[in-house]
Amino acid sequence: MITTTLENDLRAAIRTIPDYPKPGIMFRDITTLLGNARAFRRAVDELVQPWAGSKIDKVAGMEARGFILGGAVAHQVSAGFIPIRKKGKLPHKRVSIAYSLEYGLDEMEMHEDAVARGEKVILVDDLIATGGTAEGAVKLLRQQGAEVLAACFVIDLPELGGADKLRAMDVPVRTLISFSGH
Repeated sequence: MITTTLENDLRAAIRTIPDYPKPGIMFRDITTLLGNARAFRRAVDELVQPWAGSKIDKVAGMEARGFILGGAVAHQVSAGFIPIRKKGKLPHKRVSIAYSLEYGLDEMEMHEDAVARGEKVILVDDLIATGGTAEGAVKLLRQQGAEVLAACFVIDLPELGGADKLRAMDVPVRTLISFSGH
């Protein structure tokens, strides 16, 4: 359970930028959280707290803020790290999957040897909104035989339904704070 104090501290460490990248959007900028050593450390600790002591083989992070958080989480739990990238960014043999964006499709990739069948993986990113990217990442990891233990996010935008979409895929979701709207 997230304490009110922790939630308030994390909320205070996140900058909100109105009308970015387009009018009507309230962009939740975690670069201020990342720059605050105390808030960053607390967020990393809390993201995986329910799985502390569990066997976690890999942490997968989605480009780009998921790399920062996922790398820190992987270090914290002594696991390897899997970068899940936009199409065309990885140099070795890749597996890919198309996923839904608000207006259309995109593709993400990982190296085909990034995860072994049966490895236990936690997916990490900064924010869950509509869930299209996270859903694609879960499918990609499962396609390679990974057991996705959970998906962890600092921020949830619950009105957009992404966390519920992952739960419907039997993926437990851990979020630290939520913001209404989008």
